[in-house]
Amino acid sequence: MNDRQRLLTVLAGELPDRIPWIPRLLLWYNAHRRAGTLPARWRESTLRQVERDLGVGTPARDGRVAELVLDGVEVRTRREGWRLITTWHTPLGALQRVEQQSPELERDGLPGRIVEYPLKREADYAAWAWVVERMQWRPTYEAYRAYDAEIGDDGLPMVEAGDVPLHDWLENLAGYEHGFYHLADWPATVERLLGLLHEVQRERLWPVLAASPAQLLLHGVHLSSQFTPPRLFRRYVLPYYQELLPLLHGRGLRVAMHADNDTAAILALIEQAGWDMVECFVTAPMVPTTLAQARAAWGQRVIIWGGLPSVLLSPHVAEGEFRAAVRAILRDVAPGQAFILGVADNVMPDSLIERVAWVSEFIAREGWLPLTA
Repeated sequence: MNDRQRLLTVLAGELPDRIPWIPRLLLWYNAHRRAGTLPARWRESTLRQVERDLGVGTPARDGRVAELVLDGVEVRTRREGWRLITTWHTPLGALQRVEQQSPELERDGLPGRIVEYPLKREADYAAWAWVVERMQWRPTYEAYRAYDAEIGDDGLPMVEAGDVPLHDWLENLAGYEHGFYHLADWPATVERLLGLLHEVQRERLWPVLAASPAQLLLHGVHLSSQFTPPRLFRRYVLPYYQELLPLLHGRGLRVAMHADNDTAAILALIEQAGWDMVECFVTAPMVPTTLAQARAAWGQRVIIWGGLPSVLLSPHVAEGEFRAAVRAILRDVAPGQAFILGVADNVMPDSLIERVAWVSEFIAREGWLPLTA
């Protein structure tokens, strides 16, 4: 089997010939390419060529089936030094976001940090609601089909398709630091905006996703025990996905959640929400959750893509400890159904790329299915 066939087999609930091994190398590659420190054999290589040389599949994250259009909204962006400033102009006032970059982040190809969020005062919520009411999503199916063909046998596109309104609001609009205060101080105002986001997405985005030629969508990111604990998850996350995911499943689509946070307290709720897969699933020692605990909670009903914490690729971890951890992964997921081996979240700039190569050799030798416990 090739990696595309393996992924399709896993999504179908069947056992591929061996464990798919598909880590994300983008951060490592970009950082070393920009710094001029790629190994000599890859100095002129693309990321896809490096992936093939290492014997790994491609995560294929760049496909899109929908493009957000703000109909009649004036949006201006400018740079001031290392700050990127975006302003939305509305009849109810201007909203501003400031993203702080740095030479180090740019060197490593990493995004900046939002230091000023659009929603700061209660009055800002009405202005953002005006923006939301003008959101439209334009299908980009032909661009997706071209990207899918480009990926070919090396993988299967996982298409970023959005986030639940609660978390989108926390991460991008109000900020984690202030969002919970907003919810406590202005609950009706916050919930009005979350409800509007849900309504607009249901009417305008969901049909575009459901009719798309994609096979695997990524919807929902960074939901965690800390920021979306069970009480908030049940109130704001579960109803959204229990409405969206049956619609997508009815069209033959599978949906993953980006799970590189501590999920120990919400494992059962993730399954209850209806996701088919958790991807970039991070485990101990980076978070309390272990792979064995997740397997015990979900069995083979939720596909796990991940399992290898990025910290284990660091030179600060002894080689013997790293290799023992990889062997333990195979024991924890035996007989091997509903599992794709990946690095959570990314192979980082300081990772030892030789360890990625070692995992490829190990899986080629020991990863044939079914595994024995």
